Amino acid sequence: MTTDNLLSTISIERTKSLNRLNKIGNILTKLGFSTFKLDADKIIKKSIKKAHFKGKVPEQAEKGLRVAVDAINREGKPNAFGALSTRVLFETTLYGRLKIEQHLTQHPEILKTPIKEPVVIAGMPRTGTTILHAMMHEDPMFRSPLAWELVLPYPVPKPDPSANAKQIKEVDKRFQQIFKLLPDFKTKHYMDVETPQECVGINMFDFNTFQIPVLYHIPSYLDWYSNQADKLATMKFHKRFLQYLQSGGIKSDRWLLKTPLHLMRLPELFEVYPDAKIIVTHRHPEKIVPSVASLIYSFRSLYSDHADAQATAMEQADLWSMYFERFLDSLKKLDKNNQIIHIKFTDFVKDQFQEIKSIYEQMNWEMTTEAEKRIKQFIQENPKDKNGVHQYSLEDFGITKQYINKRFERYIDFINQL
Repeated sequence: MTTDNLLSTISIERTKSLNRLNKIGNILTKLGFSTFKLDADKIIKKSIKKAHFKGKVPEQAEKGLRVAVDAINREGKPNAFGALSTRVLFETTLYGRLKIEQHLTQHPEILKTPIKEPVVIAGMPRTGTTILHAMMHEDPMFRSPLAWELVLPYPVPKPDPSANAKQIKEVDKRFQQIFKLLPDFKTKHYMDVETPQECVGINMFDFNTFQIPVLYHIPSYLDWYSNQADKLATMKFHKRFLQYLQSGGIKSDRWLLKTPLHLMRLPELFEVYPDAKIIVTHRHPEKIVPSVASLIYSFRSLYSDHADAQATAMEQADLWSMYFERFLDSLKKLDKNNQIIHIKFTDFVKDQFQEIKSIYEQMNWEMTTEAEKRIKQFIQENPKDKNGVHQYSLEDFGITKQYINKRFERYIDFINQL
């Protein structure tokens, strides 16, 4: 596949109105106007005013916001749509964080409620984590954060659906606007307001999240996120957020969580959740890197007119090899093998239900008749490749198998021994 053909298949299709907006933005920028430049001070001021917040903005959230804004302005090269969308995202996120903090200050007893044996699905992106999360979410034993709860978490979700109707309707409206503006978005990244969502959305409220560098090529923020940010502080907020969500009355036996990024912060995760159960999915990196790169490039080509597919692929290969080195080091030091289950992607796709059943057996969980029925029905209604197939090779991105095998040598040896 040539580079031009590759870019035509993975860039998100833009509508005429979106192209018009970006063209106007380019003209204004050339004329010297900073209409679309992000301003951290203005975002903070507006969010505080809207939330009627009287306290101090959480330190890490403010730090992460400022690092992100600086990186996007200097390195991200946002187009008009990207800048406007990011401003709204940051304002909405900080407002949500401030309302959560207000609520927890008014109801300190919430922070005394336990989070028992949370289940965390991890593994590199594109290894089946999303579909495994969705399948296990069908078991009433589990409670997962839902997409709308990570966009508009305030007021706190209630068991009565009518109490959440306004928030759900507003989030659905926003999602539909995205789908209208970007006709092929769903084929690349399916979203629905009431589907289980991963923890990058929770960490977004602390502005210490992989969600931001997915949108832009911003090396300085990615370095801060990977090497400098306080992972323990973010995991402590993660627990506060779960306590906040369940305080409204929507509870189950245990939380079901998911994100590949927990792989690089296992020590902090276990410090906050010492009884956590971890499910790690595995797949050969040569299958993963091009798929991850294509997805991230799709987002970046929407938010910036300067996205580079091959640079994105190289960045992701190097980044995830570093994360897996940390993961393997953590496995040796933590002595938590009895709390961690490893699943090969090839085994999972052969028989999804059997692999889930195996998880339950290893964790000594009972699978009720209702849970089995719901999981099997979900599998039947959501066959593999239901939303389309996106397959790319390493060569399409200018990366050789030899390079991947060298960068991931230790991890490949590990999965070969499973």
